[in-house]
Amino acid sequence: MSDRFPSPFEVETPEGAQGWADLYAYPTLFSEGRREHEEAVFWFQDGVHWPGPLAPWDATLAEYAMASLSQYNSRHLLVPSSNGIELRILNGYVYLSPVPVPDEEVAERIPQFVDRAGHYFANWDDLYAGWMEKVRALIAGLEALDFAPLPAVEDADAVVKSGSGVGSGFRLLSAYRELLELAHLLWQYHFEFLNLGYAAYLDFFGFCKRAWPSIPDLAVATMVAGVEVDLFRPDEELKRLARIAVDAGLAPVLASGSADEVFARLRSDAAGRAWIVEYERSSQPWFNFSTGAGFSHTDRIWIECPDVPLGFIRSYIATLESGGSLDRQVEAICAERERLVAEYSQYLPDEAARTVFLAKLDLARTVFPYVENHNFYVEHWSHAVIWRKMRALGGVLADAGFWTSADDVFYLKRTEVEDALWDYYVSWSSPATAAGPRHWPAIVERRAAILDALRAWTPSPALGSPPEVVTEPFTIMLWGITSDSIAAWLGRSDAEDGVLTGFAASPGIAEGRARVIHSADQMGEVADGEILVAPLTAPSWAPIFGRIAATVTDTGGIMSHAAIVCREYGLPAVTGTGVATSTITTGMLLRVDGARGTVTILG
Repeated sequence: MSDRFPSPFEVETPEGAQGWADLYAYPTLFSEGRREHEEAVFWFQDGVHWPGPLAPWDATLAEYAMASLSQYNSRHLLVPSSNGIELRILNGYVYLSPVPVPDEEVAERIPQFVDRAGHYFANWDDLYAGWMEKVRALIAGLEALDFAPLPAVEDADAVVKSGSGVGSGFRLLSAYRELLELAHLLWQYHFEFLNLGYAAYLDFFGFCKRAWPSIPDLAVATMVAGVEVDLFRPDEELKRLARIAVDAGLAPVLASGSADEVFARLRSDAAGRAWIVEYERSSQPWFNFSTGAGFSHTDRIWIECPDVPLGFIRSYIATLESGGSLDRQVEAICAERERLVAEYSQYLPDEAARTVFLAKLDLARTVFPYVENHNFYVEHWSHAVIWRKMRALGGVLADAGFWTSADDVFYLKRTEVEDALWDYYVSWSSPATAAGPRHWPAIVERRAAILDALRAWTPSPALGSPPEVVTEPFTIMLWGITSDSIAAWLGRSDAEDGVLTGFAASPGIAEGRARVIHSADQMGEVADGEILVAPLTAPSWAPIFGRIAATVTDTGGIMSHAAIVCREYGLPAVTGTGVATSTITTGMLLRVDGARGTVTILG
C-alpha cells in the first residue's frame, strides 16, 4: 500500500513507445520548467472522456475543450470555487487537475458570478434558443467545408474570368484553418451554458444538504430526473423504426445479413423503400451518434456504420414480437421525483424555506436539460462532422501519396497538417515534386506503432499526492473522484471483501451474471439479463439498457452521462467504482444495489 501515486516524472515510457511525446503539443506535456508546480498538485486520468491514448490530431479537441472550460470559469463567469482544469498528456493518456481559486479571492468573485450567472438564469430560455441557432449554424458551416483535390488546371470561368483572384490552393488551406476555428468555436459555445447548468444543480444540491444533512445524493439527483432531452432522441428513432418495421411486416427482411444486404432487400418492394425513407429521415441528424464519448476518430458513428443502428433495431423488433414494451418508464420516474419532493418538503421549517426550495428546484430542472442536450450537438453531431471532414482532407493527401489511408491524417498534430497541406499546395503551384510522400509515411508508421504500445499499457489512475479530502464539486459529480475512490486505487479501501463501492447512480437492486466489456465493439456479446460492467458507458449504449439488469462502471460520478442516462432509463447503476473491470470477470454472479452504491460478488 502507498499514500501517494507516482510523480509524473517517475513514470516510465512503455516498451515500444519511445518518442511518444513528439505526438503532442509541448504545452500539454509535463515539463521540467513546471516541475515544482506539477509535482505539487493531484492529477487524475480522465477515463470518462479519454479512456485510451490520444491520436495526435484528436488531442486538438481535448485541448480546445479544457481551455474553453477553464476560460469560462476564470475569465467569463468568475466561478467562486474553481478556475478550471489543467490538462496534461502522459504516455498518450489525458490527466487533469482542478485549479482552485485562492481563498482570498473567493469573496470578491461571488457578486460578479451572481451578476453574470444571474443574467443567464433570468433569460435562460431566450439565450438557450439563441445557443441552438448558433450551434446549428456552426454545424452547417462545418458541413459546407470542401476538401477537394487541387485541379490540374483552374476552371476558366469560375476562377479566372470571374475576377475572384483566388485559387483552389488558397481555398483548401483556408478550409482547414476554418475547420480548426469552428472546432474551437464549438467548444466556446459548449461551455457558455454547461458550467451554469452544473452551478444551478450544485446550488440546489447544497441547499438540500444543508436542509437535510443525511439526504442521499441519489435522492437529490432523482428530484431533477424525468427530463425529455435530445440526447435520447437517437434511441427513440431506433424504436420508431422498429415499430414501423413490425407494422409493415418487414421484420423477416431485417432479421439477418449485413446492412448492405438488408437495404438491398428492402429496395425490392414499396414497403421496404418506404422504410428506407423513414430510416434516412431518422439518420439525419440523429444518427450522427458516436459509439464512444465522441472524442476519438476511431469511434464508430451510426450514420457511417449502419450495421450498428440496425443491430439495435433488430433487438427492439425482437422485444416487440415477444410482446414487450419499448417505452421508457417516464411516468414512474416523474412520480418518484414528485414523491421525494413532497416527502422532503414537509420537513422544512416554514413556507419561506419551501418557497426557496421549490425555486431552486425549478431552476435546476429548467437548466438541467442542457447538461445532457449539449452532448448530442457537440460531442456527437459536431464531432462526427469534424471526423468526416478530416477524413476527406486525409484522403486528398493519401491520393497525393503523402500516406496510405485517409485516417493516417490523424497521426499528425494539427500544426503538422497545415505543413503537409502547404507542401501539397506549393508543389502543385510550381509544379514540382512534393516532399511529403517521402517524409510522412515513416512517421505515420512509427506513430501508429507507438499508439499500439500505449494502448497495451495500463495508466496509473492518478499522479502525485492526493488531497486529504476531495471537495471540488465537479471533480466529484462528473468524474467520480472521491476520497474513497482514491483510497481504493491506493489499496487502502476499508470495503469488505467481495464488495465494491461507488456512486449510488441510479436506484434499484438487481442480481445477474456479469458481462465485462471494454468498448462498444463488444456490445454484441451482452446477453439479456446480464449486468454490464465497463470502464464507462456512452449515451449511445442506451439501446441495450432494456436488455440488461444493471450497469457498473469504473469511472464517472453521480452527474456523469452514464449515471444520468441510467436514471432516465430506470436501470440500476453504480458508477465510479474505480476497479470494477479489473476485479470482476465475465460470468461472476453479482448483486448491484444502485441506491447504496454497492456491487457484491456473490460467486
